[in-house]
Amino acid sequence: MGCSVFFTSVLKFIPMPVLYGIFLYMGVSSLRGIQFFDRLKLFWMLVKHQRDFIYLRHVPLRKVHFFTAIQLTCLVLLWTIKVSRAAIIFPMMVLALIFVRKAMDFCFSKRELSFLDDLMPERKKKLDDARNEAGEEEEESRRVMEAAAAASSVQLHVGKTSDVDIPKQSSDRTDPSEIIILDEMSQMTVWKALTLKTETL
Repeated sequence: MGCSVFFTSVLKFIPMPVLYGIFLYMGVSSLRGIQFFDRLKLFWMLVKHQRDFIYLRHVPLRKVHFFTAIQLTCLVLLWTIKVSRAAIIFPMMVLALIFVRKAMDFCFSKRELSFLDDLMPERKKKLDDARNEAGEEEEESRRVMEAAAAASSVQLHVGKTSDVDIPKQSSDRTDPSEIIILDEMSQMTVWKALTLKTETL
C-alpha cells in the first residue's frame, strides 16, 4: 500500500466506476458475520429457518427485535443528520449514543446485553457456552457418582479396642454380577506383586 503512492501515474487510468464496484463488493461481503445485519434478517425470517445464534439461546426473540429496532433507529437518525445541513453536530450525536446505550440498562438485563452487545466474537461465545455446559454436566455426573458411592459404601465402626467390624458377605452368590472386592483383589497381578515385595522385605 505504501508503494502504491509511486504508481499514481498508472492508477489514474483505472475508471472510477471500477473502484466504486470494488468498494461496494467489499462492503457487501463484509456484512456477513456482523451481528446487527444478522439480527435485521431475523425480522423477516421464520423461527424454523433461524440459525443457531448464541444470543437466541439466552435472549427472548422479542427483546432481540427491540434491541435491533433501537440500533436501526439510531443509525437512520445519524444518517439523516449527516446528509442534512445539521451535519456539523454529527460528532455530538455520535457522542450521544453513549447515553442511549446507558439507557438500555433499564430495558435489558446485564446478561442479555452481554449477549446482544458484546465485543466477544460469536464463535468464542459458542465455545465458552459449550464449555460451561460440559462443566455443568460433568459436575452433575460427579455429584450423582458421589451420591451413589455414599449410598453403597461399607460402614466401618471403630471401637475403643480398635477392632474393625466389617459386615460379612454371604459365601453363596446367587447373582453372577455380584463381586466380592476382597476375593477379586487377591487375584489381581498388581496385588500379587505388592504382596511378593512385602514378603521379600
